[in-house]
Amino acid sequence: MTPEIILVFSILFVTIILFAFEVFSVDKIALLLIATLALTGLVKPEEAISGFSNSATITVLSLMIIALALEDNGVIASLARFLKNLHILPLFLLLPVLMLITGGISAFINTTAVVIVFIKIISELSKRFNLPQAKLLLPISFAGILGGSCTLMGTSTNLIVNSVARNLGAERFSFFEFSLFGVVFLVVGIIIITIASRWLPKDSKENLRDAYNLENFVTTVVINKNSNLIDKHIEDTFLFNNSEISILKLTRNKQITNAPGKYITLKEKDKLLLMCDIENLSKLNDAEGLSVHKNQDAFKKPKPEVDNEEETQKKPDDYGFVELLILPGSILIGKSLKQLRKQTFHNALPIAIKKRKNIRNTEERLVRKEIDQITLKPGDRLLVEIPTNEINQLNELENVAILREHKSQSVNNQKRVLSSLILLLVIGLAASGVLSILISALTGVSLLLLSGCLNLNEVYHRINWQVIFLLAGMIPLGVAMNNTGADRWISDWLLQILSGQSNFIVIGLIFLITMLLSSVVSNNATAIIMTPIAIAVSIGLDLAMKPFILAVLFGANFSFFTPMGYQTNTLIYGMGFYKFKHFFIIGGIVSLILWILGTFMLSSIL
Repeated sequence: MTPEIILVFSILFVTIILFAFEVFSVDKIALLLIATLALTGLVKPEEAISGFSNSATITVLSLMIIALALEDNGVIASLARFLKNLHILPLFLLLPVLMLITGGISAFINTTAVVIVFIKIISELSKRFNLPQAKLLLPISFAGILGGSCTLMGTSTNLIVNSVARNLGAERFSFFEFSLFGVVFLVVGIIIITIASRWLPKDSKENLRDAYNLENFVTTVVINKNSNLIDKHIEDTFLFNNSEISILKLTRNKQITNAPGKYITLKEKDKLLLMCDIENLSKLNDAEGLSVHKNQDAFKKPKPEVDNEEETQKKPDDYGFVELLILPGSILIGKSLKQLRKQTFHNALPIAIKKRKNIRNTEERLVRKEIDQITLKPGDRLLVEIPTNEINQLNELENVAILREHKSQSVNNQKRVLSSLILLLVIGLAASGVLSILISALTGVSLLLLSGCLNLNEVYHRINWQVIFLLAGMIPLGVAMNNTGADRWISDWLLQILSGQSNFIVIGLIFLITMLLSSVVSNNATAIIMTPIAIAVSIGLDLAMKPFILAVLFGANFSFFTPMGYQTNTLIYGMGFYKFKHFFIIGGIVSLILWILGTFMLSSIL
């Protein structure tokens, strides 16, 4: 082992530790890696930045832009409205149907974007039809991962494996090259997960009311002097008659009444702590004579200049509501609405908090706290009001996912149809082999720009640049391993172990090592590390490259048994429904069966 190989392995080890323990964000780690490789002379300067011009990186970026255009033009929203009709199905049929649809869409659209849309759909189904979210969300994440493994454009991992393999002399994959394997994995995975879903957590019937209420936002409204609620009993107002609104607390002249009765008469300047859904919260915000509590100073002496309604009134179209999901690691964790309002971020004004489902988050606990004192925790949701032209800036927040935007925006049917046709054109060109997937994706972006269906200024802040920088940083590491012979050293070591073994064991070991590594570091990083090793092993054993490359491709994608292995798993885990054991047990069962199945199928084509 040469000093250069030892240095590469040292850098690789430190990189894995940084990824596993999340010491820095992935983009920072990637930039540090690029600088380290260049400073140590393991790669040339042009090789250090080669990841930014790599075809896989540009393809992933183009596909992200297309997915955002589909969202902006209402294509994904139309799909969401259609899928809500599936609530009539019993759970044992609804679950596999949703998984099949998720997997099918994820084969052509970014998996993370698809899963976020389905989180919204499942949340609506749960609220309206009492469907258990915990029985659906984890299976949806797994289905998205499996579906993304069905086509070349399904995930960035597939594109990376294809790109690295081509650079090492392997033949490039066609669009549907491995779709048969992917479909088999998807179908088997759906069957396994549907059966195993009985061990997923479910809502307790005893706490159904609390669970239902906690799906709503908690906020405060003030009765202004021109409100028609003044001098009316609570039972005579829409606040009482609307089953979607619960009055938790009334504050009047610093006197607090918890769970006020229906015969209480409302007065000017009364402050009501309410639980309600987003639709009713929007109505409250627009209602004459009511104001959603946005600043503590609003409940003190009114300032004279605020009386000028023409200056302070906002047009409904100028502002919108955005629902944010707080993920582990977010800088917003532990902060209250009061603290957030003092340091408004990106011109967003926090309006309300939706607490994640938790046995401690009962209605009674929330009543005992002022809304401004309730702090954010992982899995909570924060509703903010923000100018519609600045919503995109919220994408700059790390470990915060934008779930839903509620704004007055008319969807252009012509653009929606045109965006759908452009997506189909991209898929058709790439699938038929007329154009490479890179040129097809760039063509799609160009057509979206020319047709007015895409505004790049609105897209820049919404792209997941961490993924782009991760790809750009890990690709030079693969180059360094090749330059120093580190990949050949590993392959020689594996060849000594695997010499004389059956093809089943050889493929199975490559598959298993890749799966285990992808549970610790990102699947893209795993693909870059393992693809050269798999190719070197196949050459050393004088076997076909393609089954080994596919073992890495599927193994890197199949990150089921930890919530850190894949971005969608992390997103679902952060919502608070699941514990680590749910991923480890159910994901472990799925991983074990798919590993055995994949090993058998891939070894049979050697």
